[in-house]
Amino acid sequence: MENLPSPRTAAFFDLDKTVIAKSSTLAFGRSFYRGGLINRRAVLRTAYVQFVFMLGGADHDQMEGMRKYLSELCRGWNVQQVREIVAEALHALIDPIIYDEAASLIEEHHAAGRDVVIVSASGAEVVEPIGRMLGADHVVATRMVAEEGCYTGEVEYYVYGPTKAEAVRELAASEGYDLARSYAYSDSITDVPMLEAVGHPCAVNPDRALRREAAERGWPVLSFNRPVRLHRRMPSLSVPPAPVLAAAALGAAALGAGLVWYSSRRRRPSVAS
Repeated sequence: MENLPSPRTAAFFDLDKTVIAKSSTLAFGRSFYRGGLINRRAVLRTAYVQFVFMLGGADHDQMEGMRKYLSELCRGWNVQQVREIVAEALHALIDPIIYDEAASLIEEHHAAGRDVVIVSASGAEVVEPIGRMLGADHVVATRMVAEEGCYTGEVEYYVYGPTKAEAVRELAASEGYDLARSYAYSDSITDVPMLEAVGHPCAVNPDRALRREAAERGWPVLSFNRPVRLHRRMPSLSVPPAPVLAAAALGAAALGAGLVWYSSRRRRPSVAS
């Protein structure tokens, strides 16, 4: 009897606090200030929100509030201006904060023949270059609408919560992945639908609600705490050329500024599912 080929498998990674040590969006606070996108007060609030994010992340209600605010915030922003800001800052800001443990895990999955997929609510314009830095095979991220060189303030595709799970299933169908034999990694309770979609879910640096969920379901919990400069750890990876880095970063810019705005609102307690 002829042996059938083994089904393809994949490892799906959230980005912020799972692969990198900070919010990919908030990391750009000072660069956005220098580019005139946010003011000095917002820069100070960005540092505070980054601290809060590192401690506990953002729950569903907070993320929804930020998303609605962003639809107004980004309207009229010039695409080329944002591209130039990110082209200058992306590699210097993101390269030093990639978790060594995450980079090792990505290498292990590739060595085992699995595709690596980054699935993030941050903007595709920033997530895609980061994915290339990491050697990811696919990237799924939020997309913003632009017309006549400016952002309209509308979100074309928001990769968050249940939408992440839908994106994982759609990619699995198109690429032929066996999800029952695939892996997923995240730090946030909002990513439970994505974790449920695979046979091997894993919580990484989980928020309190996800830690409880993982304990109840018997999911493994990993602690990543060693950021490392990727080009030193993996010298074979060259710095991406400027045109690659220059993808428009509205998703990151807007979400970062939205977090700044939302930090002035009273934080609500995390919502356990």
